Amino acid sequence: MKSLSIRIDEQMLDKLHVVADYEGRSANSQILILIRDCIEQYEARHGEIKIGKKE
Repeated sequence: MKSLSIRIDEQMLDKLHVVADYEGRSANSQILILIRDCIEQYEARHGEIKIGKKE
């Protein structure tokens, strides 16, 4: 698994922690779910994102 560092406003981070706690998740898990949902929505509109070498 890869690691990603982001810069986030302190107030937004505090709010993220509130949402994550409400959902019974860590902030990291909450972010992963949000990213997954975003990708699923994109692919539903635009088709599957192809990753990897083009042959």
